[in-house]
Amino acid sequence: MDIRSLYAAQNFAASKPAMEPRPEMTQTQSIEKEFARVADELAGQLRSAEQTSHDAMTGNSDPHKLVEVLAQSELAVETVVAVRDKVVEAYQEILRMPV
Repeated sequence: MDIRSLYAAQNFAASKPAMEPRPEMTQTQSIEKEFARVADELAGQLRSAEQTSHDAMTGNSDPHKLVEVLAQSELAVETVVAVRDKVVEAYQEILRMPV
């Protein structure tokens, strides 16, 4: 094992504290921005799948690309549904807590 890489890793870890908050935004703002980014990414992916589907129907797209894009969009939708289910489940657990 190269000792220099070990020192480099230690120096990097020491120079950047893991729990230091970012002063420009609160945690709520960063979560909101992350959800907005993910929602925009999902909408873009669905638009891309719709455009590729349209191109395939008019004969301007490769069928293999259509299958690939549809599989990606299906995975994205399934991921969003799984996250939604977890959020609903967490909300229901909060409602069941005794006050």
